[in-house]
Amino acid sequence: MARKANIWFDHADDVLARIRKHLPPEKVRELQKIRPWRHFLTVGRQFLQMFVAGYLCWTQTNPFIWIPAAALQGVTALGFIILLHDQLHNAIFAKPHKKLSRFLGLVYAFPSAISATQFTRWHLDHHANLGSEHDDPKRAHLSPKRNARWYKLLYFTIGLLAIYAKAANEETKTYSDALRKKIRLERIVNWSLHVAIAAALVVIGGWGVMLRVHLIPLTVFFPIAFIVNRLGQHYWIDPEDPAKWGTRVDGSWLTHYLFLWSNFHMEHHYFPTVPMYNLRKLNLALRPFFEEIGQENRTYPELLRGWLIENSKAHTAWEKAAS
Repeated sequence: MARKANIWFDHADDVLARIRKHLPPEKVRELQKIRPWRHFLTVGRQFLQMFVAGYLCWTQTNPFIWIPAAALQGVTALGFIILLHDQLHNAIFAKPHKKLSRFLGLVYAFPSAISATQFTRWHLDHHANLGSEHDDPKRAHLSPKRNARWYKLLYFTIGLLAIYAKAANEETKTYSDALRKKIRLERIVNWSLHVAIAAALVVIGGWGVMLRVHLIPLTVFFPIAFIVNRLGQHYWIDPEDPAKWGTRVDGSWLTHYLFLWSNFHMEHHYFPTVPMYNLRKLNLALRPFFEEIGQENRTYPELLRGWLIENSKAHTAWEKAAS
């Protein structure tokens, strides 16, 4: 297996030293406090959202009702990935609960049919190698290498599922045989269960129910939610300053709700053990630092315009590219 450079660790101490001038350690420790009830309150909301949206998709044929419900269902599938994200960073329990945490990871991975083990390894490698074109698996395999609008638009469609599968498979080739076997098993189980659910929906409710409840949310609306969320991570950056290797997106109450505070992505890279429900407070505490380094807030409409209309390239300073 090729050894990764862990490039972020070469810069993290300097970045955190700059941050400490504005954010004292005691404030960070306060934000890192884990409240399991707060996490599971969000989990409960996600399941309620999933069942309400699913019920509307099942019972309603009026497109003005079931289409928004299906869209919410797709966003909810993304939300479970964000819950998985907190799980892999050990941000659910204050004390170790290895078996329960593992079970929760499998549950959170299921709605999007990804492998919890693969996502965990992929994401932790992403953290360690942020800034590297080759060792950051997201940047190396998932970010589009072809800066063409038509190709970028594929990411907003069912094509994303094939693109992600290819990217994950490329990175998985670097793993040990035991890890690859574990990932393969999780994928088989998840996809088998999804096929079984789809078949059951056809038998019980018919093809229309299956399409509205299951297939359209996952193949139409989940990719849109996924790529919009991803645009707010590391696509509009300043490659020359490690503190600005992420995109600042303060967001709104709606994006905080739909994306479970994952719009605060660069804040998360600074302090990955801060649980998701404290990321907005971390963002507020970091605003003097953002002002000092000139890290401007971006909005999702602004990101979409820069990405698709101005055709900016991923992982670059878009203003500089435009000029």
